[in-house]
Amino acid sequence: MNYTTKLSVNINKIATLRNSRGGDNPDVVKAAIDIQLFGADGITVHPRPDERHIRYEDVRQIKKVIKTEFNIEGNCTEQKFVDLVLETKPHQVTLVPDALNQVTSDHGWNTIEHKDYLQKMIAVFKNAGIRVSIFVDPDLDMVVGAAQTGTDRIELYTERYAKQYPENKAEAVKAYVSAALKAKELGLGLNAGHDLDLHNLKYFKQNILFLDEVSIGHALICDALHYGMENTVQMYKRQLL
Repeated sequence: MNYTTKLSVNINKIATLRNSRGGDNPDVVKAAIDIQLFGADGITVHPRPDERHIRYEDVRQIKKVIKTEFNIEGNCTEQKFVDLVLETKPHQVTLVPDALNQVTSDHGWNTIEHKDYLQKMIAVFKNAGIRVSIFVDPDLDMVVGAAQTGTDRIELYTERYAKQYPENKAEAVKAYVSAALKAKELGLGLNAGHDLDLHNLKYFKQNILFLDEVSIGHALICDALHYGMENTVQMYKRQLL
């Protein structure tokens, strides 16, 4: 059976470019619309408290025009973020344990230590009809802990895979396969993201056939500078076949 894995494009880097000069060029909302038209299955945004890339108003405007899946990532310890998610009601919220002013996400939740907190926050979003995914490292204990929080899905944090892939791809993917199988056994949906690109994405998908979704931003936006956005979206989609 051919399991369809969705491609959600993170457009934070487009907002970073816009903010570097002020104004509205490139237009982040138009980018979201175009990326949908080019074949992406979803749009991901990760607003941070300082709004250094995606602004909170961007999220509101994108929600008005989104036709595919809308995924908002962020740190739920920030009440401003929680309020935004409940206001805009995306299809999915991905909870990430970022520290304040962190440049980019670099680890998953300790689902055992933060179990009670995650249960509380996940219930808030699920009660609003929003599917919840939480960032998790490829650790079996963390996956088991995630299942006990009530989350719908986990998102495997794939930086370690991406770094090890050039040296030994079989070894790089091993822990992720084990974590994915445990998630499936426990009835969790499965997403993945961070540093996935045109070099390593296909192998990851080949080893985890039942992957629900990948969220890719930095590499895809960089590739679009060379290949064009429409072509790049389709190139990434082909890696998931």
